[in-house]
Amino acid sequence: MSTSRIIATLSLVAILGGGGYWAGKNDIGKLLEPYLGWSRMAAEAEPRREPTGAVIYYSHPDGLAEYSAKPKNTDDGRPFMAVRESEDVSFNATVTAVPVAETANAERKVLYYRNPMGLPDTSKVPKKDSMGMDYLPVYEGDDADSSTVKVSLGKLQRTGVKTALAEKTTVSRKIRVPGTVTLDERMVSIVSMRADAFVEDVADVTTGDRITKGEDLFHFYSKEIATAGAEYATEVRNGGKPGPETGSALRLRNLGVPASTISRIAAERKVPQSIAYTSPRDGVVLERMAVSGMMAEAGDILFRIADVSKVWVIADVPEYELGGVRKGAVVSVIVRNLPGTTFKGTVDLIYPEVQMQTRTTKVRIELPNPDGQLMSNMYAEVEIEAGAGSPVVAVPNSSVIDTGDRQIVFLDKGEGRFEPMDVGLGVRGEDMTEITKGIAAGDRVVVSANFLLDAESNLNAALSALTPDEVKP
Repeated sequence: MSTSRIIATLSLVAILGGGGYWAGKNDIGKLLEPYLGWSRMAAEAEPRREPTGAVIYYSHPDGLAEYSAKPKNTDDGRPFMAVRESEDVSFNATVTAVPVAETANAERKVLYYRNPMGLPDTSKVPKKDSMGMDYLPVYEGDDADSSTVKVSLGKLQRTGVKTALAEKTTVSRKIRVPGTVTLDERMVSIVSMRADAFVEDVADVTTGDRITKGEDLFHFYSKEIATAGAEYATEVRNGGKPGPETGSALRLRNLGVPASTISRIAAERKVPQSIAYTSPRDGVVLERMAVSGMMAEAGDILFRIADVSKVWVIADVPEYELGGVRKGAVVSVIVRNLPGTTFKGTVDLIYPEVQMQTRTTKVRIELPNPDGQLMSNMYAEVEIEAGAGSPVVAVPNSSVIDTGDRQIVFLDKGEGRFEPMDVGLGVRGEDMTEITKGIAAGDRVVVSANFLLDAESNLNAALSALTPDEVKP
């Protein structure tokens, strides 16, 4: 190094050293304060506050999500850091406005913290799980009713929880079963003789023909009837009082002689050679056994006639559906050969027997059939209005959770609180289900997303069932 460079370097050191001495002696910071504001910035800086309060837990010295309720060392021998009350972790540090519900929770004592994923793991101190999720606090009083579910307003909107009022209404549904059209047994007549007779002049009617009441079916001659008629005619000629209830006239009635024929004998005072037998009702000829010239013994069936102005439909109702069927219930019947036509009737009888092979019970439905469109043995599709006839307490079908062992609905207690309630079920309708016990009309129940509430309720119940030893971290 040259002599001139050495002299320059020593001169610079002397200048810098002297300047530093002068700045320190004359308080250069105070001289520059009006221009830089250093003292003001230092005054405005808040001093670090010393932690206060009792030690509530110990945290890992490297800030890891590892805590302890008592003094502890890391694997490399370093002690955990004590966390005092003033240093307690705030999980909502970015929230400026504290909701009312959270303020109320802050005033209550935290019993323990539970796993956010519902695992049976609890902690006495704030903690994070393996995925970094904060454990949820359980406050004092929450375990009084472990099944009650509390949901925030935002979560209610996200999960789609909806409610409705339990109300008094009629619960109805339709039971759809197959049926068969049959004749009304009370409207079928048998034509037979009460005495031996010879059949003459059978009318030109065959099976399936429609006939009217009073129309001639055949003529007959009976020795026994002729003898009784002659006696009645003799009584009238001898001054006896004619009438259907006296002497031989009553005998003629008992032998099945029509009243018109008895009056004719009394008027003409003689017995006709043959007597006409007339139809006892309007209807359809179901069976014709009479043949001209035949000898009919007493009791032989000559004609069978049915009035089809009313018919029955016999429906086969499954055994498990019988509870919803009642006498007088309205019924709709559809037959295949008349699409678009619906016949209305009522349940006339529930047969007191269950078929062993099919486990069904026959239900009789009476239908008017003035035009004769319904024919015997037709297949019918039957819809029976089933359910409670009088108003009952009912809730929407979707509000009932049926686990098999129990049936529950969730009551809305307000402020995001929901309580499961065991109920008794009655008739289940198309839209509503009868409630026989558990809730009353006017109670508000959950009708949507209730399975999510049920899962949360079961979780709370499981956590509350933990023993004290299990609760300890």
